[in-house]
Amino acid sequence: MQQETLNFFDKVFEVAKQIPYGRVTSYGAIAKYLGAARSARMVGYAMNGSHNKDVPAHRVVNRKGLLTGKHHFDGTNLMQQLLESEGVKVVENQIQDFDAIFWDPSKEL
Repeated sequence: MQQETLNFFDKVFEVAKQIPYGRVTSYGAIAKYLGAARSARMVGYAMNGSHNKDVPAHRVVNRKGLLTGKHHFDGTNLMQQLLESEGVKVVENQIQDFDAIFWDPSKEL
């Protein structure tokens, strides 16, 4: 399937699948990479619908490193637990050393 024929959510999923283990990115960074800089909220909607699609949605957070999507994961702390299992430190829903582990698809892909 050609990239241009994929719908927006599929394009979001393809980018999210490339986020390296132990790294995070933001909804806005994915939107910007896809040429839709004002569509961070749509990226969030895509992440909410990504369950059962083998997409590491736990690696996508808001622009400040907050786990704003955590209520969409099963269990009270699953998003944080998944991140911590990859070595990401989270304190009070805030990723620590956010700038150091931030993955920017516009620079990395």
